[in-house]
Amino acid sequence: MRKKQHFRNVVFEVVRKIPKGKTLTYKEVATRVGNPKAARAVGAVLRTNVDPNVPCHRVVKSDGTLGGYNRGIQKKEKLLRIEKAI
Repeated sequence: MRKKQHFRNVVFEVVRKIPKGKTLTYKEVATRVGNPKAARAVGAVLRTNVDPNVPCHRVVKSDGTLGGYNRGIQKKEKLLRIEKAI
């Protein structure tokens, strides 16, 4: 359990550092966490985010599509447009 919590905390730490107007892919976040094959695990962690200081809307899929967002995909797109990230 401790390992999962550590992974979660590190994912949130990486995502907190994504500047406004920029995005990272789930794979890029996984790579920065130390496990490039953990992109799906990154998505699972971000799906649980309720902290407004963790801008999980700035994480997108490698194919350029937005991916998921626990507050709705329209909200994710709107936030990214406001930040001029898309």
